[in-house]
Amino acid sequence: MSASSPLIIPDYQTGSALIARIPLANPSAAIHELDRILDSLFSAPPDQQTYFRVLEYARPPITLVAEELSKRYTDKPVPLGEVENAFFGEVVNLWLKTAKAYTHCIERISPDSDPPPADRLAMLLHRCIHFTGMAILEHQRARRAPPMGLWLDLHTHYGMAEDMRLATLEIPSIVETHAGSTHCAAAYLATILFDMADACSLTTRDHKLVRRWAGVWSALVALRPGAAEETLPAFIIDLMQDTALRPSSEFLRIDRVRCLDASHLAEQMTRVRSKLRKGVPPSQIGLGDDCTPQQCTRLLSHLARQWSQARTVRKFRRRAMSGSIRVCTGFEEMHYFIAGQEFQQPESANFYARNDFDKVYALRFQENPQQAIQAKPVKVSTTHYVDAWEAVDQSANGFRLMRNIDGRKMAHGQLLALCPLDSEHFFLAQITWLQENPNGLTAGIRALPGLPQAICARPVAARGEPLQAYHRAFLLPALATTHTESSLVLPKGWFRHDRLIEIFIDSPWRIRLRGLLDSGPDFERVEFEDGRG
Repeated sequence: MSASSPLIIPDYQTGSALIARIPLANPSAAIHELDRILDSLFSAPPDQQTYFRVLEYARPPITLVAEELSKRYTDKPVPLGEVENAFFGEVVNLWLKTAKAYTHCIERISPDSDPPPADRLAMLLHRCIHFTGMAILEHQRARRAPPMGLWLDLHTHYGMAEDMRLATLEIPSIVETHAGSTHCAAAYLATILFDMADACSLTTRDHKLVRRWAGVWSALVALRPGAAEETLPAFIIDLMQDTALRPSSEFLRIDRVRCLDASHLAEQMTRVRSKLRKGVPPSQIGLGDDCTPQQCTRLLSHLARQWSQARTVRKFRRRAMSGSIRVCTGFEEMHYFIAGQEFQQPESANFYARNDFDKVYALRFQENPQQAIQAKPVKVSTTHYVDAWEAVDQSANGFRLMRNIDGRKMAHGQLLALCPLDSEHFFLAQITWLQENPNGLTAGIRALPGLPQAICARPVAARGEPLQAYHRAFLLPALATTHTESSLVLPKGWFRHDRLIEIFIDSPWRIRLRGLLDSGPDFERVEFEDGRG
């Protein structure tokens, strides 16, 4: 049968045989085969029981292929490139098409026949919720806002489970192998919890852990309808709105409102954090064997605030603002704009360009070996420019910025240099959250303390080793008002505790690195002390 010819799946044996032949080792080819199988079920659906069995057989390969292909675009700067964006579209389409297939399977239940068992109906609804939730999660992993209607689809599937009194009927788990059972409400709440975790502010590594913990602990959260006479909690879900958890002040009607009770989840997290403090490894308390105690402690502290639905009290009040802000990236450009001139090696550092080194080697047998060779400095030909962003609001230590889709790619945690139009000085900042939407990019920015000074730095060479060239770096001053000590901003990978670094301001100065204060994909901010002792 050719790849373009239509498939017909009249029975389970035919469907399972087709799925078994899918080349899972080649996810790019496998996703197209899975698409063909799902399309065939839409166009020529078999009987309802066969339909369900074929979908259940296809479910593990669908998950495997989607997870493999998602690696092509997760943890990548945004906006995504053309190839990465194509993979993203294919994966989201596969999640949504699978959810649609399970919905179609429910619609194939004949009113004239005996209704299927309650557990099968619960499984069908659970799959609709799960795969719709995966489409939402895929947007969050790619740092994109979900499209219109997707949250409403998820609410609709869950509302149907409630209406059929199947929301909490126990069924076998399909996500966590160590969890014995799950139900529709747990699948629904797993997506809600992941969204509550402020997914656009998490690293890709943290995404994986939060997704896992949300799946395991979602059964500890209860959903209940809102009552007219009660005071609603600060945040609620409206099954008729195309949003996730929102402030209750935004809703006027409560007939389809659902309130979350996360008290049992809070108790569980308190127990887990207590065990971590006592030195119990994460793998022994259900957190996984691919995370460190430090990472778990930090992430659980963040989730304790987010999942408790408590409003985080801002250290600095935000205020609305408007105006353009100039933004540049990369150590070369940031150093240029902060210093106001091109970077040059200090005169005390003698270096040759690679071409000059090759010339020295080639002419080592020249007639006059003592003849001086004029070494030319290494020249970097770079056009420096800035992107224009619009400020939405600001606080004492940061901004929320927006930009259209044009411009350079941005990465979560990246180092930036910013300069408001009413200022002459650039300051350093870090992207704390990032999201792509149809209109462009939105980013949360946290300013690093102090007005940076453009300097240069190099590792101290061990005895007998040649001196290295200086690299661009930044010195942030001590601030008495915030009790902040001086710190250095260095390229990624430089920090090692007690490492000796030579920085050059007006003259060389040897310092010793003490601790890591901040880090991102392209930088490390470190504290230091005098290294001459």
